[in-house]
Amino acid sequence: MVAEAFTVDLNKPLVFQVGHLGDQYQEWVHQPIVSKEGPRLFGNDALENFGHGILIKQLVFQFLTRTEWWAIPLIWLPVFWNLIRLITTPTTTHGVFGGGLLGYVMYDCTHYYLHHGQPSSDPGKHLKELYEYTSMAAVSPDAVTKEMEVLSVEQNPQAKNVVNAETHATSSKDSKVADSNGSHSSPPEDDDDDEAQGDGPSQDGGSEAAKKKKKKSKSKKKKGPPQQTDPPSIPIDELFPSGDFPEGEIQQYKDDNLWRTTSEEKRELERLQKPMYNAVRRAAEVHRQVRKHMRSILKPGMLMIDLCETLENMVRKLIKENGLQAGIAFPTGCSLNWVAAHWTPNSGDKTVLQYDDVMKLDFGTHIDGYIVDCAFTVAFNPMFDPLLQASKDATNTGVKEAGIDARLCDVGAAIQEVMESYEVEINGKVFQIKSVRNLNGHSIGPYQIHAGKSVPIVKGGEQTKMEEGEFYAIETFGSTGKGFVREDLECSHYMKNFDVGHVPLRVAKAKQLLGTINNNFGTLAFCRRYLDRLGETKYLMALKNLCDVGIVQPYPPLCDVRGSYVSQFEHTILLRPTCKEVISRGDDY
Repeated sequence: MVAEAFTVDLNKPLVFQVGHLGDQYQEWVHQPIVSKEGPRLFGNDALENFGHGILIKQLVFQFLTRTEWWAIPLIWLPVFWNLIRLITTPTTTHGVFGGGLLGYVMYDCTHYYLHHGQPSSDPGKHLKELYEYTSMAAVSPDAVTKEMEVLSVEQNPQAKNVVNAETHATSSKDSKVADSNGSHSSPPEDDDDDEAQGDGPSQDGGSEAAKKKKKKSKSKKKKGPPQQTDPPSIPIDELFPSGDFPEGEIQQYKDDNLWRTTSEEKRELERLQKPMYNAVRRAAEVHRQVRKHMRSILKPGMLMIDLCETLENMVRKLIKENGLQAGIAFPTGCSLNWVAAHWTPNSGDKTVLQYDDVMKLDFGTHIDGYIVDCAFTVAFNPMFDPLLQASKDATNTGVKEAGIDARLCDVGAAIQEVMESYEVEINGKVFQIKSVRNLNGHSIGPYQIHAGKSVPIVKGGEQTKMEEGEFYAIETFGSTGKGFVREDLECSHYMKNFDVGHVPLRVAKAKQLLGTINNNFGTLAFCRRYLDRLGETKYLMALKNLCDVGIVQPYPPLCDVRGSYVSQFEHTILLRPTCKEVISRGDDY
């Protein structure tokens, strides 16, 4: 066990003996020691306790467990505290001491659980196996080997057959040796056992099969990100656990801005803005999945209020609505026919979607105030296809022309040229499609759907240029009517003015309603259905009071002449430093 010239005396302190073992130390230290108290490191009791204390393993597993419970808080905690005070500054002493104490408690609890507990999860079981392996290694390597064999047999039925075969072979060999020495052989085993041993694979083949089966079982346990359900119900952030959401369509700048594509400085600016890009891409992915489902279920005969509530509830679920941090950016617009924008059914509305209707479905999502504003038009009658195609192509033209340093008037002129190149035949009468000259696209800011700049859809607009880092909603409206809208019908859309200051209110209900608006919408648009959903009742006079004093702005429906039809398409774009990203682009449009 040890060097011939030296033998360790377990009744004497070990610290001055083990150095004489030389190369035999590794063999000696793994031999089991049967002793009630265990060998000592030092002869002196004080040195013995101190020697245990300076070794981390002994500190956790032996010294503290052999010390009376009251010794730790009364003796060692003050010692550790004063030691830390000596080696740290006054501002860091409490943090270092608390962190060390917390780390020890966590470590000790983990050790206790692995020693006494029975983990049920795979990681817990694996940790317990490693713990038992290291604990047994200090006692006997042979015991480790046997224990691992038992674990392997329990986990792999095929390996059990191999062990049975080896056991049978060993017993047969022993019986032969006994016969040669003149002793009686043991009686033969049952036929069933022989068949089981005969069918079992060879030792090498069995171990290979066991390894393959174990690998397969592990691969089966590895699950990728969940797949979206139909209808969608899994939040988007759970579908992308890495936190990186899909990019929109990338369009390169041209002419004088072509250098941006390869500029390292601009690329670094984009890297700094990645959290913001991911937030708005998450909102865009919610928009894509919701509108894809809605397009698949839309059909004549649906109540408009049911349509809107289905869409909005789906948005709330996929985006994990959370107050002003994530949710719906503005009410669902589902304007019909000559109504161009800003119409959504109020509570109790019984409007039904018809086969010959042209519906503009305009809804928005946001994360941390970064808004995705995107819209499309639905028409069941193919007669309206040219009208829809006109506004779709005009919107894509506006997206293509937009960019850093592009003038807003030039974008509007390009949109009008494409829009008015279309005509549509409706019930035997041909109409030239017109751009609605008093409706515009717009810049978007955090928690601000209209951030100040307007993108016209006719020529002759302002000379203002688009700038780096701006968000824009490029939207176009094509009409068979006059191409000019006015406010009409019952109002449903409202929004708190972005720049409003303190305005004194005398009506108590108005004050209470303003608190509800601030807490739930801030400066995002809302509708009367949203107030109903929050439990507000008898609020119309209070809401009128807020509008009269200028705190809240009403947005009534915008209508062309009755009997006409208006279509709309819209995308949100981001003018990144190196390229233009169409945030809301999807497979549908």
